[in-house]
Amino acid sequence: MEAAKTERSELTQSAIVDAALEMAALDGLDSLSIGEVAKKLNLSKSGVFSRIGSREALQRAVLEEFDRRMQQDVILPALREPRGLPRLDAMIQGWLERICRQGSRGSCLYVAGAFEFDDRDSPLRELLLEGVQRWRGMLRRSLLQAKDCGHLKPDADAEQLIFELDALFTGLLREARFLRNPETAKRGLTAYRHLLSHYRA
Repeated sequence: MEAAKTERSELTQSAIVDAALEMAALDGLDSLSIGEVAKKLNLSKSGVFSRIGSREALQRAVLEEFDRRMQQDVILPALREPRGLPRLDAMIQGWLERICRQGSRGSCLYVAGAFEFDDRDSPLRELLLEGVQRWRGMLRRSLLQAKDCGHLKPDADAEQLIFELDALFTGLLREARFLRNPETAKRGLTAYRHLLSHYRA
């Protein structure tokens, strides 16, 4: 009986985080509130609070779930590829495919959240920053491995390339989500290849 109750509670908690992530993708992390999530799921505010806690805990849970989905959709499939450029190519391809999806599964809170919290110091900003740095760390690791494998020039500036890739990501997200350009994935891949051509061995 207790196990069934725990399972129902976990299912409800998962539904709460899913709904909150959908709302954050549409209206931003700062828009989240216990009351609005409760209304969306037809639950009581106390029911949501008992499973999630405060508004800040809800926002944290949303960022953690977004990070988990990024790992699942982009990072883990790329790690199955050989080290160096094949792995980096897979990461970029996976990210492009992801942002072209509809709904919250296609959102990128790393990019959108960076604009939302750029001038505000808070624990949520720090958590968001950790996620962005983790993503950039994966890019850096793949680029350094690409140099070790001889895929990139020995003097290729990995930090400059990360900067340029990050700028490309921001532009591509606007193309896909705001301009709704159906050719975003194709043009993004072309832009990535043009960018990389300056660094190839």
